[in-house]
Amino acid sequence: MERGHEVTAGVFPDEVVTKATTRLITVPGLDGRVALITLDNGFDHTKPNTFGPGGLTSLNEAFDEAVAAEPAAIAVTGKPFIFAVGADLTGVEQVADRATALQIAQLGHDVFRRFTDSGIPTFAFVNGAVMGGGLELALSCHYRTLASNAAAISFPEVFLGLFPGWGGTQLLPNLIGADKAVTVIIENALSQNKMLKPAQAAQFGIVDVLLESADYLEQSLLWLADVVNGKTTPQRPEIDRGEAWDAAIARAKAIVDGKTHGASPGATKAVELLELARRNDLTAGYAAETEALADVLMTDELRAGLYSFNLVQKRARRPAGAPDKSLARPVTKVGIVGAGLMASQMALLFARRLHVPVVLTDIDQARVDKGVGYVHTEVDKLAGKKRISPDEANRLKALVSGSLDKAAFADADFVIEAVFEDLEVKQQVFAEVEEHVSAECVLATNTSSLSITDMAAKLKHPERVVGFHFFNPVAVMPLLEIIRADRTDDATLATAFKVGKELKKSSVLVKDAPAFVVNRLLTRFLGEITAALDEGTPFEVADHALDPLGLPMTPMILLQLVGPAVGLHVAEIMHNAFPDRFGVSENMKRFVEAGKTAVWQWDAQGNQTLDPEVAALWKPGDSPSTGEQLLDRTLVALADEVRRMLDEGVVAEAQDIDLCLILGAGWPFWLGGITPYLDRAGISERVTGKRFLAQGVASVPAS
Repeated sequence: MERGHEVTAGVFPDEVVTKATTRLITVPGLDGRVALITLDNGFDHTKPNTFGPGGLTSLNEAFDEAVAAEPAAIAVTGKPFIFAVGADLTGVEQVADRATALQIAQLGHDVFRRFTDSGIPTFAFVNGAVMGGGLELALSCHYRTLASNAAAISFPEVFLGLFPGWGGTQLLPNLIGADKAVTVIIENALSQNKMLKPAQAAQFGIVDVLLESADYLEQSLLWLADVVNGKTTPQRPEIDRGEAWDAAIARAKAIVDGKTHGASPGATKAVELLELARRNDLTAGYAAETEALADVLMTDELRAGLYSFNLVQKRARRPAGAPDKSLARPVTKVGIVGAGLMASQMALLFARRLHVPVVLTDIDQARVDKGVGYVHTEVDKLAGKKRISPDEANRLKALVSGSLDKAAFADADFVIEAVFEDLEVKQQVFAEVEEHVSAECVLATNTSSLSITDMAAKLKHPERVVGFHFFNPVAVMPLLEIIRADRTDDATLATAFKVGKELKKSSVLVKDAPAFVVNRLLTRFLGEITAALDEGTPFEVADHALDPLGLPMTPMILLQLVGPAVGLHVAEIMHNAFPDRFGVSENMKRFVEAGKTAVWQWDAQGNQTLDPEVAALWKPGDSPSTGEQLLDRTLVALADEVRRMLDEGVVAEAQDIDLCLILGAGWPFWLGGITPYLDRAGISERVTGKRFLAQGVASVPAS
């Protein structure tokens, strides 16, 4: 154990060691004391407990101390609100060779298995957030309690391009069954790292008992005493290792194939290990996990996943180029021009996060009533699901109102428009709003592609206009593109970033350029797909050409989600700006004019076929491409566009483009946005003569 720590400690030079300390506690009614091991890295809740070589060694030593005291039971818990959230990912990035990766994998197994093999009963008191390796430590114990206010419970590894490699793939299915384990390890992870709520964790059987947080530790110790004394025997389900396991593995394979198209080695390996767990042989299972973890830790996909993780966890919290936050003005009331679906979603978000009055306006009372009604209905749904209290529901409904008169914005500090994507319409809206609001009121636009500078050009105070581009659905998508126009001042920009943070969005500063970041790149790559279709490439070939990237959806499904009319409108805007690179398809025009919203149709069995009406109206050429040719062509186009955007200063660095694609377009973590992939594939240098990122970033370092 010590040898493993010595070898791997140098790889984690900046490890914030989570120290494990042991104390003996007397529990009423229990013959003998409890050795309670507490995990604490010495920071507040903003830096959770993690496990690197130092932390694992400390836990091992604490276990030695606990055993030496000959207690009636051994329990492990965390610092306030946090149990542990897994491996120290910052150190993993520095692993340069497979031998070191193998030692890290083995070290975690060696320490955690001591809790499983212990002749003394072991308990995990999961007092707060628990993820990844932290959850594997809890599963390694014989029994588990969980605080009812635990904020986050998950196995996020597959989301990152990894898999639970310190026992998770072997312990969980043998505790709760293969199907539920597939849900937690694979399905939830590939659904944007969906978390379990405490009640769900208890319902699944991941923990034995759910206890209130007020006196959680005391109640956990009393429950421990009952278990040790034989008064309480936790019920464990009988595990079906036959047809139910077969069905679970088939479901896992379908999810992984549908979500990753084989592009994530970690996801594929997770399925294999879950199948291996059917044997319920921990020695064989752990050996397979160790070897697989060493392999996956050395893949480019895992490095890209860690790169993505750092972007989301660090860069997104400190937006590049954002002005001093002290310049931000207070926002005590919000106005929204428009009362359609997007505007109504924004109204609900502003009310929930800012807790200030929100007023919707539109051209007639019916639209206003519909918008306010949408908000009230959504609030009722939240209350019905007990996500908010009845009192909170009443407060939110009272905050959101509607008016036909923009004079209702007179005391607003922040007004955002969400009307039709037409420059003249938006200019007129802002001119009307400016007649009623103060000179300091921020005027924001949710435009997806139009020039903010042009929108503000005719106003008395163009300096207070800013782009505030949400992604649909507003409540779910975390990205907010904040666009600085030519005359936007620092106070306006600072206020926009402050509001974005209060809305719990990740904001990226973007220059006022056509379609900004996400829509510009999506339009470029959709343009290549559409052009290939026009040339005669079959729909099936074109729609699956990008499958090797493991994107969340195919191009034609993306077009359906965005809306063909919207996609065509943005393509026309981009064609006007850059006619040499962005075309407008005559076939797509006919497609939109015919009112078609999708290329594919599905029968009752879920079989996908080309809509015959689409086939009839599309007029293809006679120069089809293969899938491989179209993939290369699309990646070349993306590399070209990314380089142009960086040269134009659309964002500060390539990392911001990657962050936008991850948070705004759902690009998978294991892809690392787009620039690491283009660098690894050699396309960056082939197209632009240089890489986007420094050598070694998001790729396996040279050993």
